[in-house]
Amino acid sequence: MAISRSDWDHEVDVLVVGSGNGGMTAAVCAHEMGAGKVLLIEKNNMYGGTSAISGGGVWVPCNRYAQAAGAPDSYEEALAYVRAAVPEASVSTEMIETYLRESPRMVDFLHDRTRVRYRTLPQYPDYYSQFAGSKTGHRSMEPEPLAKSELGDEARHLIDTHHMMWMFGRFAITQEEAWDFTVQIPGWWKRAAALVASSVADLPWFLRWGRSRRICTGCAGIARLRLSMMDRDIPLWLQSAMRELITDDAGRVIGVVAERDGRLIRIRASKGVVLAAGGFEHNQEMREQYLPKPTDHRWSGGVHTNTGDAIREGMRVGAATKLMSDAWWCTTITVPGEPMPRLSIMEKSYPGSCVVNAAGRRFTNESQNYMAYQKDLFARHSDANPCVPSFHVFDARFRRTYIVGPLYNSQMRPDWMVPQRWFDEGFVHKANTIAELAVKAGIDPAGLEDTIARMNDFAKRGADPDFGRGDSEYDRYYGDPRVSPNPCLAPIDQAPFYAMPIDPGDFGTQGGLVTDVHARVQRGDGSAIEGLYAIGNCSAAVLPTYPGPGSTLGPAMTFGYLAARHISGAATAP
Repeated sequence: MAISRSDWDHEVDVLVVGSGNGGMTAAVCAHEMGAGKVLLIEKNNMYGGTSAISGGGVWVPCNRYAQAAGAPDSYEEALAYVRAAVPEASVSTEMIETYLRESPRMVDFLHDRTRVRYRTLPQYPDYYSQFAGSKTGHRSMEPEPLAKSELGDEARHLIDTHHMMWMFGRFAITQEEAWDFTVQIPGWWKRAAALVASSVADLPWFLRWGRSRRICTGCAGIARLRLSMMDRDIPLWLQSAMRELITDDAGRVIGVVAERDGRLIRIRASKGVVLAAGGFEHNQEMREQYLPKPTDHRWSGGVHTNTGDAIREGMRVGAATKLMSDAWWCTTITVPGEPMPRLSIMEKSYPGSCVVNAAGRRFTNESQNYMAYQKDLFARHSDANPCVPSFHVFDARFRRTYIVGPLYNSQMRPDWMVPQRWFDEGFVHKANTIAELAVKAGIDPAGLEDTIARMNDFAKRGADPDFGRGDSEYDRYYGDPRVSPNPCLAPIDQAPFYAMPIDPGDFGTQGGLVTDVHARVQRGDGSAIEGLYAIGNCSAAVLPTYPGPGSTLGPAMTFGYLAARHISGAATAP
């Protein structure tokens, strides 16, 4: 398509579509590497995407923060681990080697040149500890907290981290603090009280915003990247949705049609377009076409604007796709009146509970990592053995001891303070006997009674012969060290008893456009579509089995860095 300069409404060297960690990393790195004029556009009226909503973890073996802490690790160990955890048919060794080699360099580049700062997570283990090369901590990082006020006027456009990561909905907490508080490590309440006190001392801010000035996790990571963009005067256009990729007669992508302020505009990108616009988790039609059933976008914890726009446009201009039948699986709970589902990660792992289907039967290890858990759910779900809906079942001891989503625990939120609506609408069921609970929740009573009896026997023995709960390092991460002999198993025998429905949700899809080691989008024959790059959830995942916490943001940022390097023409980062 021959287009004259007068046909363009705006011209840049590099155009980035999407404002999550990957997109912002690509924008900052492209500018810093000398690629020229950079513009980032975002469909939403807020920036940060699912990256901002997330826990903000980034999985990077051998990262500088782990090395500073003296954590032993090596490229060879990481490669052996990932190759064991990720089937070779899913991802080429070349892509994995590129990621493991370049991701620490990406972290160094951002640390040395921008406001991006992380801290190591010493206790968060790799998700498949049975494989050689796995580590019990330090491969994942989380963003350093910062004051939201540093963003100035930009603060009002930042998407906050998911409401489940705010203590009492008001006080931002880090991943380490969340672990301390939910497991109630000795002294946790003093740390919690200190967070509350610091916000009370900052009363004018708290009254204006309704939340602490301090921000953590996903939105802190985005805030640091946005500040780095602002330092370089890189513009971010909100409410600017990409509608179409523009190609020339040779098939090279030379720009996009975007809708901004209610009108269509043509943006020329002379050096490249980087797609970083997320997956298709909120496109029900695409879910029905590609994902395992049952599937419902209302179960997803991804940002609502992720409707597969970039993937569909890439396919239209000839891109190949891969892994479209998979997502970043995680069970979710839908709380009446809340704007989006909560990820159910920790609750079902604690001792003194189990998850059952409508027949009252367990179907997998509740304490294993959330990705593997839901893979098991889909593998075992059938018309003859439905695992949807499923129910998290626990007793009064569990309710008293552990924080369970918005229920907190019975000391923080006794049953008389729980909204009656939650019981009326079936968000939670309560009864004095297991059989009565089963009837209220729609579970087979005989099946549930038998399962609870088995769980109580397992708790005494300290072993789960059915599914091996508590056998792995990851299982025990969310266990209770005060419980023995198995920190993931305790009796379910104190009335009243509770059941909470949980759904087979996700925090984004992982299938998308096939890319190479430079993040260039590829056709089915392996050739590159010149001028087009894709990173994050609109590209096919590099770590699809989720080998460690932050296996989405790590590759998104690394391949954003590599896209910028290729666009700028630098053989290595300057």
